[in-house]
Amino acid sequence: MYNSIRSIDGFRKGAFVLALFLILANVQTAFAHGGAEHVMGTVSKVSAQSVTVDTTDKKVVEVGLTAKTKFTRDNKKAAASDMKVGDRVMIEAKEVNEKLVADEVKLGATSAAASKSASAEHSHK
Repeated sequence: MYNSIRSIDGFRKGAFVLALFLILANVQTAFAHGGAEHVMGTVSKVSAQSVTVDTTDKKVVEVGLTAKTKFTRDNKKAAASDMKVGDRVMIEAKEVNEKLVADEVKLGATSAAASKSASAEHSHK
């Protein structure tokens, strides 16, 4: 009888750990400091009002842009007009009226820049 009680407790612990893992594995965006959320991925659509990102976890997330949104590339100030489809981005956003709104957009390599870099690397070998 005692062994069957111990095995039930072990099962409960295992089930709890598995459930916790599954919950964390399915989180769409990572929470950042101060209640903000990070959205990371590749720009698939951009307009003056929003950017759509194909995230690293295979989701499509739309994030609003405002006049207060800051843009940077290589730790230098950039403009919203610098953001193009194919750019890799890391966006720090907050939820406003049930929608994500960007505080800061960090622009990374564009798909064209990444392709040129890869081509240059292969031509030197």
